[in-house]
Amino acid sequence: MRRLSLPMTLYGIPNCATVKKARAWLADRGHAVIFHDFKKQGIDEAWLRLVAKQTGWQALLNTRGTTWRKLGDAEKHAAGNEAGAIALMLAQPSVIKRPVLERDGRYHLGFTEADYTALFAL
Repeated sequence: MRRLSLPMTLYGIPNCATVKKARAWLADRGHAVIFHDFKKQGIDEAWLRLVAKQTGWQALLNTRGTTWRKLGDAEKHAAGNEAGAIALMLAQPSVIKRPVLERDGRYHLGFTEADYTALFAL
């Protein structure tokens, strides 16, 4: 019996190179996905906490991107715990690791072809 999967949602920013790669990979393989644009559609604290619970808040906070590098030392220090990181991600969604793929109730951070190939082989 074929298992039906729920619709997937890809969260991110459309001009992010990694998000573009993930969207292209999914489209090339015929996977229907809803795209949620952080900047246009926003995010809420409940969603952030849910994703952070599954992935860990440290993994969800992108400390390698341009937005993080532009932050002042005080802002970076304030994001040194879960509450501070959540507050920063709410204020500046560009510091969220991208993309976030929601598939079958699970959240997956980032994109590599190898990771998505393994994820969709399940």
